Amino acid sequence: MSPEPVTANPFARSYTLGPYTVIEVSGEIDMATAGSVAEHLEAATRRSAPDVLVDLRPVAFLDCSGLRALCRAETRARERGGRLRLVSDRARLHRLLRAAGLLRRFPPLLTLPGPSPEPPDQLEGPERPE
Repeated sequence: MSPEPVTANPFARSYTLGPYTVIEVSGEIDMATAGSVAEHLEAATRRSAPDVLVDLRPVAFLDCSGLRALCRAETRARERGGRLRLVSDRARLHRLLRAAGLLRRFPPLLTLPGPSPEPPDQLEGPERPE
């Protein structure tokens, strides 16, 4: 039984990408808006063995309220045999995670995982078509 989908809001939307549940977070995530993000995090970590990617690349600001929501969701995912990872290419967020002592807990991915690239054509060898 799959969980009831959460409605997108101005700060978060959820979708499926292969085996992952992706939560795309945007805007300023602070005390006033972290609850909107937490709704998506709770829904994504509700099932057994969740594999959640939280895409923070569109986030302009994140405070301790947002970090708390991420920590709670990561704990829930781990308790259910799954994982929660962050996607961020912003040095500012990496510094925030380091300052909060969370960089080891959340080593950020720079991009969303995608299909493996095709191997390059073999450029040398006897069977190379001309």
